[in-house]
Amino acid sequence: MNQRKKPAYKRVLLKLSGEVFGKEKQGLDFDAVNKVASVIKNVHTKTGVEIAVVVGAGNLFRGRYIEGTGVDHVVADQIGMLGTIMNAMALQEEMERLGNKTRVMSSIDIPTVCEQFIRRRALRHMEKGRIVILAGGTGNPYFTTDSAAALRAIELKCDIILKASNVDGVYDKDPNKYPDAKKLDNVNYQTALEKKLKIMDNTAFALCQSRKMPILVFNFNQKENLERIINGEPIGTLVSDNSSS
Repeated sequence: MNQRKKPAYKRVLLKLSGEVFGKEKQGLDFDAVNKVASVIKNVHTKTGVEIAVVVGAGNLFRGRYIEGTGVDHVVADQIGMLGTIMNAMALQEEMERLGNKTRVMSSIDIPTVCEQFIRRRALRHMEKGRIVILAGGTGNPYFTTDSAAALRAIELKCDIILKASNVDGVYDKDPNKYPDAKKLDNVNYQTALEKKLKIMDNTAFALCQSRKMPILVFNFNQKENLERIINGEPIGTLVSDNSSS
């Protein structure tokens, strides 16, 4: 009888950008959402790891869309937060159709649509084997979904933040501009700051550094990567307090 391999992590936070829900077109592409849901379901079923997901809304709305328009920045951020709820609901729908039990929890109280984020309730959902999809950012303007991911990962005592990307990790300089750019397998917080490596926004990164929350940047387009990471394989770039520079 085959025994399930013990995962390297008990509880993780997966940070997804809105682009994974839209792919080549602006808006919601349910085929793309289904592919995301399939990857998460596969990992959850095979490893039993507890998963919280923070979603962005870049496929629906970005703050830069209002530059030069005179639209209030607070209003723009609120529109973006509502966009994350739309993405969260779409992901929930696809995951439920695949057989996973999920809960959408929002920082913005919309009781007829989803649950309000309550830390103890979120922890209980994960303990019961449910995927918790976290929407609404932090519920405050001027904070990105990176900040929401950092905050929720710390609140929920996750072992690590898994930051999904379309590249295979963090480089010492822009690989699109410099052919000699070198991928970093491990980097510590201070080195990342000194080299101005683009990992998370400064607020989110400072929070992770202060609470020693490790971040792993990896290519989500390679579907097997998430499972390999959960099983302890060295994929992507690990940013932590103990990583070598």
